[in-house]
Amino acid sequence: MKTEVKNLRKYGKAPFRLVVIHGGPGAAGEMAPVALELSSDCSVLEPLQTAASVEGQIKELRMVLEKNGSLPVTLIGFSWGAWLSFIFAASYPSFVEKIILIGSGCFEEKYAVKIEETRLKRLNEEDRSEVKAIMEALDNSAADNKRRIFARFGEIFIKADAFDPLPYQLQVIDYRVEIFQCVWKDARELRRSGKLLEFGKHVKCPVTVIHGDYDPHPFEGVQKPLSDVLGDFKFILLRNCGHMPWIERQAKAEFFKILRQEMCQTIQS
Repeated sequence: MKTEVKNLRKYGKAPFRLVVIHGGPGAAGEMAPVALELSSDCSVLEPLQTAASVEGQIKELRMVLEKNGSLPVTLIGFSWGAWLSFIFAASYPSFVEKIILIGSGCFEEKYAVKIEETRLKRLNEEDRSEVKAIMEALDNSAADNKRRIFARFGEIFIKADAFDPLPYQLQVIDYRVEIFQCVWKDARELRRSGKLLEFGKHVKCPVTVIHGDYDPHPFEGVQKPLSDVLGDFKFILLRNCGHMPWIERQAKAEFFKILRQEMCQTIQS
């Protein structure tokens, strides 16, 4: 059973040792399908980030876990949520037993330079034109309906990010463009400066990465940097899979099988 309180969804009853972390930044609710699927195995927390800075989201997550989690927890972070989980595990190692990173962004700038190009090449001319207009609108402080515009931005890029998607409905309950713009600015600077990867020196728990081979975020930009900085590290590449494995026709079953295997090593211990 799912219950909802301010900036948090709960699936099941305490103890909560599994936590799913959404991406975006500013796409609260998109991990609901994963949380719901896994709640048949154990109780799950789904925090909905509301802070407009990396530091703020770290503090917000700590408060949620202090109040609701059965520490230490396993964090399953998707996209931006993978970075947030990584930074949190480095900042508060006693809170985290394991992190599982899904569809993570690249950890070094040199691997990220062609992500936008890859996405645009996968879109048709009409979608590319709309993306250009959306980006201009998001940069325009006077533009109206930015939440709707931001939502449309996500809808278009899912076309580029997915390999063979099943019919799906986006579960995002609140697109927050101001969160995206502020947090992403901070996060990108962390990567550019090398500080993002340096957090790995302080991650004490096991780390598993699950990444699709069709994800526009190149898997080499996650696998290589993390293998160099982490001790207990596992990388799993899913074939015929894009950015969101749980919507992929050819990868969904394998994704959840792997996810459950990785969870069982900690949740049931």
